[in-house]
Amino acid sequence: MKALIVYYSTYGNVYQMANLVAEGVRQVPGVEPVLRRVRDLVPDSVIESREDLKRGRDMQKDVPFVTKDDFRQAGAIFFGTPTRFGNVSAQLKNQIDQLTELWLKGELEGKAAGIFVSTGSLHGGQETTILTLMVPLIHLGFILVGVPYSTQALFTTKGGGSPYGPGHVAGPDGQRAIDDDEKAICIALGKRVAEVGLKLQR
Repeated sequence: MKALIVYYSTYGNVYQMANLVAEGVRQVPGVEPVLRRVRDLVPDSVIESREDLKRGRDMQKDVPFVTKDDFRQAGAIFFGTPTRFGNVSAQLKNQIDQLTELWLKGELEGKAAGIFVSTGSLHGGQETTILTLMVPLIHLGFILVGVPYSTQALFTTKGGGSPYGPGHVAGPDGQRAIDDDEKAICIALGKRVAEVGLKLQR
């Protein structure tokens, strides 16, 4: 089974989280992680004018853009996004809004889905972003999967992460490294969604 990890990342933090989610997916025999990014909506001229944006772009330049076939072929799908005023980024939402053709045919119904996010501050909208992103995913027919409290890092995290999904506090400049608890929660989500996706396929 393929597990699609589709994401948008400005500074590279969500990209790094996506790789950790993929690490969790790989722990499940028979499941292959497929990393894909969505297209940016920020003009190239703006990106070229800022070193931090160029660094984030170049970090993930070899990751292919997602296609509708990627969604069709996956038995489980992860959605990763930075928060934008407590909500999903326009880039990822734009991609989700293009799934009408698959929605009309019911091609996403019954697939497991998980969400992971990155914020600039501790209370920057991690939980609201995941919860609001759940709404269109329910419309599309996904079966949502979170992170249970058997994941011990949920009790000790000083950065991000909740039962709704992994989170990372990147700091106001987007440069804070993902800490060990945040890493553990990302890996836990990857493993759990892959396991649930396999069960649903069977």
